[in-house]
Amino acid sequence: MPTSSIGGSRHSEKGEGEPVLFIGGDARAHLDAFSGQFRAISMADEPGDALTQLRRLLDDLAITSVSLVGHGSGAAVALSAAAAFPHRVRRVALVDAVPDRDPATPILCPVLVITSEVQRAAAEALASGLQRGRSAVAAPGATDALLGTFLAERLSSFDNRELRSAFGSFMTGVTIVTTAGVDGQPRGFTANSFTSVSLEPPLLMICIGKQAASMEVFRHARGFAVNILSEAQKEISVLFASKRADKFEAAKWRAGPFGNPLIEGSAAWFDCARYQVIDSGDHIILMGHVEAFSYSDANPLGYARGHYITLGLEQAAVNAASSASRTVVGAILENDNRLVLLPDPARPNGLVLPEVGRHGHSGSASQLHDLLAREGMDATLGFLFAVFENPGTREQCIYYRGEALLHARGRTVLADFDDIPWDRLPDEATCSMLRRYAAERKIGRFKVYSGDHLQGTVKAVD
Repeated sequence: MPTSSIGGSRHSEKGEGEPVLFIGGDARAHLDAFSGQFRAISMADEPGDALTQLRRLLDDLAITSVSLVGHGSGAAVALSAAAAFPHRVRRVALVDAVPDRDPATPILCPVLVITSEVQRAAAEALASGLQRGRSAVAAPGATDALLGTFLAERLSSFDNRELRSAFGSFMTGVTIVTTAGVDGQPRGFTANSFTSVSLEPPLLMICIGKQAASMEVFRHARGFAVNILSEAQKEISVLFASKRADKFEAAKWRAGPFGNPLIEGSAAWFDCARYQVIDSGDHIILMGHVEAFSYSDANPLGYARGHYITLGLEQAAVNAASSASRTVVGAILENDNRLVLLPDPARPNGLVLPEVGRHGHSGSASQLHDLLAREGMDATLGFLFAVFENPGTREQCIYYRGEALLHARGRTVLADFDDIPWDRLPDEATCSMLRRYAAERKIGRFKVYSGDHLQGTVKAVD
């Protein structure tokens, strides 16, 4: 348990893991008790302002986020630190002391006040005045156990996957954030955590997870660029979301006016100088001062609920659904590698794709889901596959592709893709669409078609 001096800050430390800083009390006992689970650190007791010493120690050790345990007189220092720089304090434990605090200064992190029976009332009063405070009376010899449980607790009761899904309900654009780094080597990653901040001065921000391999590179770089991807750039988004080492060999790019890599074909780009770095939970926030920018009229690539969205094609579907013509909404579904068909109520021996709106009023996605449920299918609808006008019927047609589980066989007809009953399908528009689907599934690369049943545009989205 050596005593170290880094940047003038004396301390002792032992162990690895999440940092926990002990202020006051028996340093050796703290480090021995908690070093098996945490990076346990004890701040030396030196003359001068303890709060300034604590901040300097965190800076010297490059600790951006820490839990504090204040013993005795150290309890007031720990509580003051949580109020003075809340973005760096994850949680606070106060042991054998109930310090006074300024009620006008909010303390947002969890606080545990551990006391004896004698100070129970004061501890409960302090805890009740904190947003996330609680108190506990420690039996003899039980303080370390209470501390260990508190320090190991999750900081929220949310399921991380569910919280991520909720965040994902907000549709965003997709960016690639790049930098030249202090070594001049290009780095980059895919991100949708991008926000404009200010016009005067021109500021924007992005977020980087602390576990990201390039986090430290971006933290110390003189600047970075944000490349807003166009809807034709899904593949490059996937490339920069990977851990491949040759990203910049596989992508077309050039150096921007401020020196950061700009991805060719982007809908817009911003070349920025580093303005501010803010520690925030399990991410850092990088604020950039815009030094140069450019944009085009290309549709941006969208992202929501874990899927890419091509806004131009989604708009084509919206336009079709809102037109004066009747709208047919259907799905090309597979079950066990076979095509799902249903009997056509308008033609003896005829077959149709699962669809609504061909007869009577226009269909909708919700009506399609209702039809699938009635037919005993649990279907997952994925990307759009085709948006077109059928000139023979003047119908606007919207078809998705997906998978279906059959809970009840019912009327469902399953057809091999090498033996589709073409003569039983309703029209040439349906046959043409299914021929393209069958061809594209063989190579595993689906595209989206927009136009009429004879000609239009085909765009890759997979």
